[in-house]
Amino acid sequence: MAQTAWAAESQPVTSEHDVATLVTDRDSVGPDQAVRVGLRLKLKPGWHTYWLNAGDAGEAPTLKVTASGGMKGQSDKIDWPTPVRISEGGLMSYAYTGDVVLPEHLELRGRDGAQLKAHAEWLVCAATCVPESGDFSLDLPGSAQAAAPGVQAPLFDKAEAARPVPSPFAARIAPDGRLSLSGQGLSAHSVSKAWFMPSVSGVIDQVAPQKLEMADGRLSLQLKWLEGAHKNAPLSGIVVLQDAAGQQSPLWIDAESGTAEPMPQAGGKANIGQIVLFAFLGGLILNLMPCVFPVLAMKGLSLARMGGTHRRAQVTSAAFYTGGVMLTFGALGAAMIGLRAAGSAAGWGFQFQSPVFVVAVGWLLFMMALNLLGVFEITTGGIGQDVMPREGHWGDALTGLLAVVVATPCTAPFMGAAIAAALSGPAWAGLAIFLAMGFGLASPYVLIACVPAIPRRMPKPGAWMAVLKQALAFPLLATCVWLLWVAALQRGADVVVIAVGGAVGLGLAAWLFGMGQRQAMLEGASKRVVVCRSLAAVAALLTFASLARVDEGRASSGPVVAQQAGVVPFSEEKLAEARAQGKPVFVDMTAAWCITCMVNERVAIDTPAVQAAFAKRDVVYMKGDWTNRDEKISTYLRQHGRDGVPLYVYYPPHGEEEILPQLLSPGIVQAALKKGSEGGA
Repeated sequence: MAQTAWAAESQPVTSEHDVATLVTDRDSVGPDQAVRVGLRLKLKPGWHTYWLNAGDAGEAPTLKVTASGGMKGQSDKIDWPTPVRISEGGLMSYAYTGDVVLPEHLELRGRDGAQLKAHAEWLVCAATCVPESGDFSLDLPGSAQAAAPGVQAPLFDKAEAARPVPSPFAARIAPDGRLSLSGQGLSAHSVSKAWFMPSVSGVIDQVAPQKLEMADGRLSLQLKWLEGAHKNAPLSGIVVLQDAAGQQSPLWIDAESGTAEPMPQAGGKANIGQIVLFAFLGGLILNLMPCVFPVLAMKGLSLARMGGTHRRAQVTSAAFYTGGVMLTFGALGAAMIGLRAAGSAAGWGFQFQSPVFVVAVGWLLFMMALNLLGVFEITTGGIGQDVMPREGHWGDALTGLLAVVVATPCTAPFMGAAIAAALSGPAWAGLAIFLAMGFGLASPYVLIACVPAIPRRMPKPGAWMAVLKQALAFPLLATCVWLLWVAALQRGADVVVIAVGGAVGLGLAAWLFGMGQRQAMLEGASKRVVVCRSLAAVAALLTFASLARVDEGRASSGPVVAQQAGVVPFSEEKLAEARAQGKPVFVDMTAAWCITCMVNERVAIDTPAVQAAFAKRDVVYMKGDWTNRDEKISTYLRQHGRDGVPLYVYYPPHGEEEILPQLLSPGIVQAALKKGSEGGA
């Protein structure tokens, strides 16, 4: 129904849920004067209408205005005030409640006043949603002079004050979902809370938590992309900054796509130097992780061999080993940084999510075990040359490569923050961090080689080394069995046949190659040597050709890590449900190829004391399995500043979540449970 009035407000359109009118900020209009026109909705308690982006449900209001005599400006462009967030039933709405004006800015032409006509449509919701519409008419008398603000002007001033202002801060949105603002005035003292409301739906999970990190001149919000969203596109919307007094400052941002600088770690101003130091320490501690134990066997032999060599040879050996470690770390870092820039969720240990890689590493370690058992030798001599009485420095470089490959299923202290910074900062900083981690892994070997007193105190080479060399092959063979188990979990029993058959083929190739080496020592480059080496090459090529069949197996459709009784498979929905019920939750992010994870579960989590503590406090034990690629778990890891497993997060019944160390003990877990209970008391 059309309503006409000579006033700054039209006759109302009334329903059971609200009262709607067309309002202007002036009671009359002068020649070619700018006028603010708006749809005023007086909503009854419990009811709301929507913003430009309604959220997960709802529809934005529309207002189309015409004027006699013409006008300038867009008659259907609402200057949206900042909405409030309403989260219900796992859905997010951006809405207005109470008395709200949705204004438009127009410039009316003519000297004889104007008759405004408008058509509006809007949706009001409470427990149910009701679509509404109205036609309005409002006559503004003419004035010889510019008209003063009218009685309704304060309504427009209030709406104007609620509009977001253009952000003075540079904004970027990274492919991993991290929205960052940078500029003077941002600090933990000026901002206590912040949240982002996108201008369009269907891009981010609008109900997901947005973790805030602050530092001087930096703000970061971790958003969660929806599946199928374009992760390398700009993102616009409102960021609301709230200070400790509750004062809110809405800012409109147009975030460019790109990788942002890493956020400093909590508790201090971390710079690139500190992060590189953390990376070095993490690599150093990685030498003590169980993942690296098999390769420490080969390093031990190299150290023992140093006892009888000149210092120059010792330093050269250390240089080749360090070069192998750092080149491999650099290549791994470049691959991860490149994949992240392309929008992938690749994290630390991501390559072990590929069964092809798992089987290939198993075969490589199997060949190294055969080398230690004397089936063949790694030499620096070519065909027709005498076999050198030592493995040569290229063997040291290969040992460095293997050390990195088998180390990636483990995460040492300091590494989590360093890797997260490497994958979220500029490429040059990321590579520096990975290289520092590699130097940390290689540093004990470098120290031993460069300090003359250390090799002199080591046992002299002798016959005992041959026995030790063969004995150290068995840790490598045990690692092969573990990798076979991982591949079987990923692709089923068929991959076992391929992996074991390939090992037999490589064993034949190694035996033929070794026989050719022994013939070469006796006869030189004879026909039998050429035949042995040719057959070895054919056997090896046929074996590696079978790698393509590994991925043909049936991929696991669910968690592959055994879920014992009482363990809940991880999902954001189940986590939110348990927290809504006031239950404490212990989240364990793990993978079958993560040895650190397996050790933590055996010695700290799956112990009678910890399980009894879980039962006493009714803790929901939730386990996320990252053995195979899982985008939801990757997102959860990034939201908590990690790019690999393990990750342990405890949610008490009340209060903030706590991230536990990557190396656990029963006491650490029980202390977190006790602290959470006391905090909620």
